Amino acid sequence: MERRHFLRLGAASVGLGALSALPLSLQAAQGPRTIRLDYAYYSPPSLVLRKFGWLEEDLKSEGTEVKWVLSQGSNRALEYLNSDSVDFGSTAGLAALLARANGNPVKAVYVYSRPEWTALAVAKDSPIKSVRELKGKKVAATKGTDPYLFLLRALHANGLSKSDVEIVHLQHPDGRTALEQHRVDAWAGLDPHLAASELEAGSRLIYRNVDFNTYGFLNVSDSFAVRYPEHVKRVITAYERARKWIIANREETVALLSAESKLSPQVARLQLTRNDFSHPQIGKEHIDALRAAAPILTEEDLVKSGTDLPKTIAALIDPAYAQAVIKA
Repeated sequence: MERRHFLRLGAASVGLGALSALPLSLQAAQGPRTIRLDYAYYSPPSLVLRKFGWLEEDLKSEGTEVKWVLSQGSNRALEYLNSDSVDFGSTAGLAALLARANGNPVKAVYVYSRPEWTALAVAKDSPIKSVRELKGKKVAATKGTDPYLFLLRALHANGLSKSDVEIVHLQHPDGRTALEQHRVDAWAGLDPHLAASELEAGSRLIYRNVDFNTYGFLNVSDSFAVRYPEHVKRVITAYERARKWIIANREETVALLSAESKLSPQVARLQLTRNDFSHPQIGKEHIDALRAAAPILTEEDLVKSGTDLPKTIAALIDPAYAQAVIKA
């Protein structure tokens, strides 16, 4: 290798090393080159934010790019966070707790909705009318998501456990198809797919419990939050703009959700009626809800023995970012 090439490469290596050695405060001041977020049909604010480009607009002057990745369920959003494929992911609260307890370093910083997005459904012509009648039956669910955990809690509330049924692990859209094709006896569904199955295929809900639906959390990776705390706040600010737009523009939100999910306006409207967008600040209410729900994680051996779930909940929920943004 010629000497001038060696010197040039050596200087480049020193430059890269110096960049990675910058203090976190200086890295944060420079800002991230890219912010990667998921969007999901179960999170209407993410669809609004992606459509109107308000975050891109805010970050344009800094040269920060915004990238969007579709999540089909909490499990996918959490996989993306764990693999460093996104910086922000939309999940159900209990799913985020399960992930954190099993080593996925995420923080919940915002509530994008309070939904009743899951219930237990059977086909229109099914003779099943109650949870107890599911014993020995096949039930579709997406492992690691709110519907899956909802199913486990519903079984426990009715004197059954997961060993009393055969859980067929399918992504939400595939669970709907399996139910309507009678390949499973029941389905722990998720909106908008659940609403679509009700309206388009006549599927019946045999068990609803809004308290077993955990909140819609916007999560951020610990590493991003440490390096770019001000940008976490800016993402929340953009989500707040989207939330307020939804409240003020319900029919436009119906149209957007319908177009994005490729489902009818009637389905989108039903989904929205099952979402409450009025309380975005994360905090004690959500800590209490997760503490009430957490026993199912140990009872069904979903976390390691001896896991300190109250400590894990405290590590998961971080209200400081939203408190700095959301005005009462």
